[in-house]
Amino acid sequence: MHRESFPAPHPASQSGPNPAATALIMMGGGARAAYQAGVLSGLARIAARHGKGHGAMPFGIIAGTSAGAINGAGLAIQAGDFQAATQSLAALWHSIHADDVYRTDVLRVGVSGARWLSTLALGWATQRRAPRALFDNTPLGSMLGELFEPERVQASLDSGALQAFAVTALSYSTGRHVTFYQSHHRIHPWHRSQRIAIPAPITVDHLLASASIPFLFPAMPLELDGHHEWFGDGTMRQMSPLSPAIHLGASRVLAIGAASRQRSGWYDTMPAGGYPSLAQVGGQALASIFLDGLNADLERLLHINRLLARMPELAGDREGWRPVQVMTISPSEPIEAIAAEHQKQLPRTVRALLAPLGGTEARGAAFASYLLFEPAFTQALMALGERDAEAQADELAAFLFGVVPGTPPAALPVDERALSP
Repeated sequence: MHRESFPAPHPASQSGPNPAATALIMMGGGARAAYQAGVLSGLARIAARHGKGHGAMPFGIIAGTSAGAINGAGLAIQAGDFQAATQSLAALWHSIHADDVYRTDVLRVGVSGARWLSTLALGWATQRRAPRALFDNTPLGSMLGELFEPERVQASLDSGALQAFAVTALSYSTGRHVTFYQSHHRIHPWHRSQRIAIPAPITVDHLLASASIPFLFPAMPLELDGHHEWFGDGTMRQMSPLSPAIHLGASRVLAIGAASRQRSGWYDTMPAGGYPSLAQVGGQALASIFLDGLNADLERLLHINRLLARMPELAGDREGWRPVQVMTISPSEPIEAIAAEHQKQLPRTVRALLAPLGGTEARGAAFASYLLFEPAFTQALMALGERDAEAQADELAAFLFGVVPGTPPAALPVDERALSP
């Protein structure tokens, strides 16, 4: 994973770690990605308290997948103003509704649901055309078309406020995992087994492809090697989510995960008996797609770091091996429990569609959480993200800004209300 040639990082300043070699990685999870916006809002407050809140982001490299790619795009277009970027993301997630992401009208959901059920019961032969997905995410494409301006990513790169931006998607056509990236410096594409990376201007179609949750949202055609392939959610088969950031030159990585920390509590109250519903099975299947890859890759990275610590002769610019510092933030409370409290916030048409699958029961909350683009749920996740960032404020300040723990905050006037959505 480390054995690669990288552009020389900018010299580290005396004021703290080098942002150009610091990466932010954000994973997917549908509506769960509101948690990332909360963490970033909390981080913006921490930065402001230490006099680091004005100007460019503390991340020179952004690598996003699925909904994390959409959040990453929001940061990339405003890389020169970290406070403004985090405020914009917070405002979006604070007021988002399901019909901003996928069609929830009776006609569309009813026809789509009927086609899927008849297909499952009677087979493809009963359909003139096989259904492409359970939901129509045309509204998401329209919203991104209004909010995301690709030329602003290039402007961030040209100014040096951003070093690289990467979005990952999976080709249904070939099974290849593809990272599309833009960079300030020339970075050579890389190839691994079933994993490739190519330079390409990131567009709305790339974001939609990366965020196309399998079966729920339709695949998107993207150009690759002179032809078009159909792409879906980039978290599928993403066994090395840290790899793109490291290839792009990161020596420090902050990863925001979507998997709740293992702890007793809500799960212990769930009944163990009874055959699992389709929604319960689907929730576990989506969890294996969205939540498991990051932790496994972190373990591999820690093993490599330990190896380099014991054998420092392996590290060097010539071979491309180097240790990579990583810090992670993940939900301190079960997102499934929060989703169970807000399942009734789903549009009535969606609840009616999910009810036969068990998606409106507590045991199906994990599945419903990916579709719960409603303010009550997203605001709860944002609040959790802010609390989790604040709980690690000293570590984040030290990791990103070089602030020694215990250092008094900068004597600067900070209007906390200005940092709220």
